[in-house]
Amino acid sequence: QMQLAESGGGSVQAGGSLRLSCAASGHTYRTCMAWFRQAPGKEREGVAGIYIGDGSTKYVNSVKGRFIISRDNAKKTVYLQMNGLKAEDTAMYYCAPFLSSLNCFSLRVSDFGYWGQGTQVTVSS
Repeated sequence: QMQLAESGGGSVQAGGSLRLSCAASGHTYRTCMAWFRQAPGKEREGVAGIYIGDGSTKYVNSVKGRFIISRDNAKKTVYLQMNGLKAEDTAMYYCAPFLSSLNCFSLRVSDFGYWGQGTQVTVSS
């Protein structure tokens, strides 16, 4: 069965850190993986992406310098280290594999799929 399992979310104060994990099973571990987030009342947005092969990464401006995406291919797991958390980082976080033939680092929601249940991150100011 193809699925993704996100974990590591929680409640922290502003300035704190969390490390999210995304374990992939079946064929959901693809050439490019990404983290997305969705805050209440807002659209889902891309946060960071990583090519599984060479480890190259992409970040949206709002998280550059604070978040780090990484992968452990042996474990088929992608991580998101989040430092310097802000209240505006509060959201449900999802990981997903790139399913399109276009540019993974565009981080367009429509290019990704096999969404998991997500993991909640809440940052209090």
